[in-house]
Amino acid sequence: MRRVIVGFAVTATLAVPAALLLTRPHWPVVTLGILVMALAHALVLWPTLRANSQWLGPVMTCFETTSSEVWLTIDDGPSGDTPAMLDALDARGVKATFFVKGALVEQRPDLVTMMLARGHHVENHSHTHPAGAFWRLPPKSLEREVDACSAALEAAAGVQSRLFRAPVGMKNPFVHPILARRGMTLVGWSIRGFDSFGDDVQRVVRRIVPRVEAGSIVVMHQGRGFSVDCVSSVIDELRAKGYAFVVPAVERLKTKR
Repeated sequence: MRRVIVGFAVTATLAVPAALLLTRPHWPVVTLGILVMALAHALVLWPTLRANSQWLGPVMTCFETTSSEVWLTIDDGPSGDTPAMLDALDARGVKATFFVKGALVEQRPDLVTMMLARGHHVENHSHTHPAGAFWRLPPKSLEREVDACSAALEAAAGVQSRLFRAPVGMKNPFVHPILARRGMTLVGWSIRGFDSFGDDVQRVVRRIVPRVEAGSIVVMHQGRGFSVDCVSSVIDELRAKGYAFVVPAVERLKTKR
């Protein structure tokens, strides 16, 4: 699908203007050409900007299970609240996967070591987390974002990244080939509570808990003033509904239900 979309977009971008320049088309033909160009760009922009879109390649959004299990993933660390977050997880007997920023790992490698020592998993969330620009980065810049974070994790704790989560879930046609060459898997989510801003814990709980089902990937964040309380409340509510928290093997990850 990725090759079809990119091929169509490139062909339309080159062929339509050339045809219009080399001929003297009537306005209906010009209008058609503009529509074809718009469609070509939309076919690239939609899966690029739409989190979890599968058009450009597989994005893991759930996992196989026969039990009431969910996977808690926590983005944007390590940060100052990491010790408190780990204490909250320990108190509830929950293991999670932390998708971390490489630049922060370089600043606080001890926090990554702490995450691993407590039994959690740590994976790649890019090096500088360029949230507003990641979707439009060229291949070399994307490679630097992925590789620098992987190198930071390797240096900090000997971790070899197998999973990657794109900043705010956006990706362009270059991301999947880059990850494939590194043997990495792109992970999205089933449910998010938009807890990267605000301070209303119950608002986040209401967004997440009713939508969870067996095999859901829940994405939350750390580093905000209410992050620890937010994660703790979501865990408590899901536990009350009978859900267990697991870190699934890569082989259990799926693109859709």
